[in-house]
Amino acid sequence: MAESNQLIDLVHSRIDEFLKTRQPIVTSISPDLTPLVDFSRQFLSGGKRFRALFCYWGWQSVGTSARGAGIGTSVPNEARLQPVISAAAALEIFHAAALVHDDIIDNSDTRRGAASAHKLFEGMHGGNSWAGSQIEFGRAAAILLGDLLLGWSDELLDEGLRLAPDSSAARAAREEFNRMRTEVTAGQYLDILEERAWLTQHESELFDRALRVIVFKSAKYSVQAPLVIGAALAGAGPEHLDALRAFGLPLGIAFQLRDDLLGVFGDASVTGKPSGDDLREGKRTVLIALARVSMPEAGRRELDALLGDSLLDSSQIALLQAAIIESGAVEQVEVLIASYVAEALGALEGSPISPEVTSRLMELAETVTRRTF
Repeated sequence: MAESNQLIDLVHSRIDEFLKTRQPIVTSISPDLTPLVDFSRQFLSGGKRFRALFCYWGWQSVGTSARGAGIGTSVPNEARLQPVISAAAALEIFHAAALVHDDIIDNSDTRRGAASAHKLFEGMHGGNSWAGSQIEFGRAAAILLGDLLLGWSDELLDEGLRLAPDSSAARAAREEFNRMRTEVTAGQYLDILEERAWLTQHESELFDRALRVIVFKSAKYSVQAPLVIGAALAGAGPEHLDALRAFGLPLGIAFQLRDDLLGVFGDASVTGKPSGDDLREGKRTVLIALARVSMPEAGRRELDALLGDSLLDSSQIALLQAAIIESGAVEQVEVLIASYVAEALGALEGSPISPEVTSRLMELAETVTRRTF
């Protein structure tokens, strides 16, 4: 735990340091651009840093001969850590960019218990009595903020790769990052597609299509890709990378299945978003696919009529929550989570990953999939 906390502190410091170097570049263009840096700093100040942790433990899973001494060794050497710290920080900035864009797509007003980026920009517009629509300004400005963060994540990754002692390992890490970026964008498109195209799909296909969204929008980039990027940067071979992929994908699916439950039943004080937010946004998740199969026809029609209504009140949210629970879908998702976690842990057995790192990965698996409502 102490090692993970130390890693998180180093990632925080690296992000702060990076933003300090970018602030004069932005503000030298115009002081009107200061909010871009201020809001970036705000969105990068919180979060659980799961992606950074998986990146670090992927790197740490490779033999010390490849990566040198770092956290957890008898002779800590921060200089040796710089490549993985920069890569981990880059993943966190990429995550912030994805959240900014995701909140725009979902029309979500809050993020981590505070205003989402487009709402912050709307507030700027209203507070200064500017011309035109607050909403249009907020969305346009937040899109640009997300794009800026996306570019910055790339710059920070490159800084880390230039510090890597092995150029072939740096190229492999870059290839994994590029693949992750493509997959997340594809997964995001599939997500918005499912919210609109589900009516034209056969009922038997909805579960698999919802699972496909989980894999590409979340599972790969939340767990699998950070692990593999960290390990590739440390010079991991194919067998080692395959073991991490076999662990990371099912764990990433379990992570998102838990997140989907929180999106429907989560406590706002825990999740930072209003309870039932996924119901207002019309998310066609695995949970919803399973619920529809078990519901009576009348219940299914009511679910379909209400799901995606941004004006759902607390009583309607409670009605949908009760119907989903009654369908048995929550228990089914819990079974799936347990099954995917077991698959992930099973992939570590007989793998080239050391017992020490295996233990840390098992702890992380517990952390990311046992979050409470």
